[in-house]
Formats: sequence, C-alpha cells, structure tokens
Amino acid sequence: MRATHSIHGGIHPVEAKALSAPGTVLDAGIPDKLVLPLSQHIGRQPEVIVEVGETVKGGQVLALGDGPMSVPLHAPTSGTITAIDDRAVPHPSGLTNRCIELSCDGNDDWVALEGLANWREIDRTALISAISLSGVAGMGGAGFPTAVKLNSPATQPIRTLIINGTECEPYISADDTLMQIDAPAIVEGAEILAHIVNAEEILFAVEDNKPIALAAMQEAVDASESNCRREVMSFPTKYPSGGEKQLIEILTGLQVPSGGLPAHLGIVCQNPGTAVAVREAILMGKPLTERIVTLTGRALNKPGNYRVRLGTPISHLLAVTAFDPKDNQRLIHGGPMMGFALESSDVPIIKTTNCVLVPTEQELPTPPPAQACIRCGLCAEACPASLLPQQLYWYARAKDQEQLEKHHLFDCIECGACSWVCPSHIPLVQYYRAAKGSIVDTRAEKTRSDRSRDRFEARQERVERELAAREAQRAARRAAAQKKAEQGADDDPIAAAIARAKAKKQTAEDPLGAPAGNDES
Repeated sequence: MRATHSIHGGIHPVEAKALSAPGTVLDAGIPDKLVLPLSQHIGRQPEVIVEVGETVKGGQVLALGDGPMSVPLHAPTSGTITAIDDRAVPHPSGLTNRCIELSCDGNDDWVALEGLANWREIDRTALISAISLSGVAGMGGAGFPTAVKLNSPATQPIRTLIINGTECEPYISADDTLMQIDAPAIVEGAEILAHIVNAEEILFAVEDNKPIALAAMQEAVDASESNCRREVMSFPTKYPSGGEKQLIEILTGLQVPSGGLPAHLGIVCQNPGTAVAVREAILMGKPLTERIVTLTGRALNKPGNYRVRLGTPISHLLAVTAFDPKDNQRLIHGGPMMGFALESSDVPIIKTTNCVLVPTEQELPTPPPAQACIRCGLCAEACPASLLPQQLYWYARAKDQEQLEKHHLFDCIECGACSWVCPSHIPLVQYYRAAKGSIVDTRAEKTRSDRSRDRFEARQERVERELAAREAQRAARRAAAQKKAEQGADDDPIAAAIARAKAKKQTAEDPLGAPAGNDES
C-alpha cells in the first residue's frame, strides 16, 4: 500500500458534517422557475441560441459553447423561456450575469438521449468532444471545463488520475454522500477518464473521517475490472488537504511548482461528482443539469444533501428545508472557510455549488471588527502553500502589485486558514482576492494597450510602405517619360522637347503618384 505524506500548515476546524446526515439524498423537486446563468465555470460564457417564448425540453441546448474554454448550457427540465436578462448570481463580487429564465411546465419532458456503450473502442478525441458537448465542468472547485483539462498539452504523459474525494471543508458532505450511495458510478467514471488520458493508475483519495465512503469506494474498486492499477487511499483529516496541489503532495510526495499545473507532473485531478457526470455523458448522453448540494446550518429545520436541478433559486431550497429566519444573519454560498455571503436568496444553484450554509448567529458568529496586525506569524504557520500571508497583506494594502507577484500571490488557494487563526480577525483572504482582481485587471489593460500599440505600429508601417510604393511608381513614370524623350530627340528635337515638358507637368500635377494598388497602365 502506498505511503502518504504530510503538508505544511493546515488547521482543524470543527467539522459539523453530521448535521446534513451524509449518505442520504433527498429530492429538492422542480421549482416554478429556473434561472440559468450563462457563466457557471472558469472561461468564456456560451452563446444563447434560444429566444423568449420558445418551448424547450429537458436536455435541450440553450446556449452553445463559444471556444475551447466554454461549454454549452442545457435545460434541466421542460418549459418555456420567459426571460433572457441580467440577474444576480452566486459570485464573491456580487455582480450580475446574463441569465436564461425557464418557466417549468411540471412535465419534465426530455429530448432523446443516446450514449456510447462501447467507449473503450472510441477515439479519445470523440470522447472528449462528447464530454464538452454535455456541458461537464469541474464540480469540486472553480469549475474548469473538464474537456479542456483532459486535453491540455503536458510536458509529459499523464501517469496518474486522482479522484479527489477529500471534501475537507466543514459542513459540506455532498461528495461523501455521493461516494456512499454511488461508488460504482464514480469508479466507472474514473475508468473512462483514465482511458481518455491513458493513465497508468487511479488513486481514490478519501480522508479518514469518512469511513463509510471509504469502505464503499474500496468495495466498488474490488468489484470492478480495470486495465490500470487502482488504489483507495486514506489519510489523516486536516484542512485544506483537498486542495489540488496539497492532495498531490499528500498522495505522491511531489510538489507542483509555483505557477505550474499538475499535468506538468503527469497528474490530473477530478472530483467524484465530475466522474459521475462524465459517466452519464458518455454512457447515457446525459448533459450536466443537476447535482447534489449540501443544505445545512442550524437555521434549517430539514438540513441534508439534496439532488437539485441547476438554476433552482436558493429561496426555493430554503422553503424545502423549512428555513427559520429568526436567528439567521447570513446566507453563505459554499462552506464557512471558502464560501462567500450572498446578498439575496434569489440567486440560483450553478454547476459549482456544493453547499448552501444557513447558520444561526450562535453557530457562526459575525466576525468582530479587524484589529491591527500583531505580527504573530500564526498565518504563516497555517498556510498550506508555504506563503507569507502577513507580507501579502501589507503589500495588498499598499497595492504593490510587483511585490505581490514576487511573493507568489497567485499560489494562494484562498482556503481561509490564515484568516481562521488570525487573533486580530483580519479578513486576509478578502485582501488577497481584491489584489488578484486588480492584478488581473492591470494585465488585461496592459494587453489592450500592447494590442493598440501593435495596431498603431502596423498602420504606420503600412502607410510607409504605401508611400514608398507611390514614390516608386512616380519615379518609374518619370524614368519612362525621360527615356521616351531621349529616344525621340534624335528624330525630332521639337517632339522631344514637348515630351519632356509633358513629363515635367505630369510630375508637378501628381507629386505623390497614384495610390498603391491602382492600375494606371
């Protein structure tokens, strides 16, 4: 059995996972309306291909992917398109995004679906295309398009596929539940993923605080056949062991270099939910239109793990879970460490929504006002990426982008461990997020400026070429006229003089010559 390794830093917050009863899935039902944001993952948002008033069926494409870093959006049920406009969406910025509103008819009629039963005999390019057309994006993190991740160019072949069932953040138990109830589907989905990337081994990673899921995954692996080596690996519970780079170090002892990708080490990571979505896309032709979401917090009378259609408003889920508003101060998208507060319960569930946390004030007190940094160094001890959070905080406040990049700001996984241990209650991650956004904006502005400069320089070169061409044409006409005059001088001096005069007059009337490309012959 492969040995595991430890990582720098990490913390042990109260888990509070039992509240959502992992291992049982409830049905959230179909609301009257679904609100489907076009942007539900990292990358370009798809292009809408439906119109207001159009009747659609479940599984029908509503928006087509626009380029390789985009995936299509499908209808989660049947109904009528009633609006296409900007709505509030679950995002830390609180900004709006273009959304498609679908009024559900309650019939749940679907288009005909067709899978690829003989997937082992199909070219990997066709399989990747099928995954992309099914709208599958990562369901455990930022939502990177799965097809791009499977097809990304690497410096070396992919050797190891990791199915990341760590789910280390408190309260969240969606992946734990999925592993308990549908481990065979996860294993089969992993087999398809390994076949696509030609991996030599599959590692199923499960923290030791999930014994039932661990046993279910081991049973499913033992009961299935595979062409590659497989192992279910358990390791001590610590937050944030589920970070992609941290998990790779725990399982393999290898460290992903700063600015690098797991593919550079011959490794690719996928979430259990993503593996199941890939299986459904390949075997059944089913697009990604629903997911398991942990609805938890002591302000809910019926917390649990629910199967939810994408686009379901959180307000509908609050009604389903018997929300009690009297003690609730905040509505959090995600967990208590990496989640963010929502301004409204009207925002919808999207592909990356693994949890909606509705705590009481006693359960998750509002953070007190931030105090001055006392330079205790606890944040550096807790940082799993071995960064210097204190220095990043000062540079973020000073808006010193050069130093922020020099100190590897973008290696920060925004896990919140530094904020959790800070005795001054400084919201460090908020500073890092804002600083990252400013740097991204600066890079984009520089890119636009460089493109404008390149266009200006290209125009100047083109103008100079055209001027040179016109000058060459003018010189050629002068030379031709001069030659003609010289040839006629011997026969008729008077005619030669007239020809020279005409040539001189033509040059005076057309000093720049004809524009390049005109034919005056």
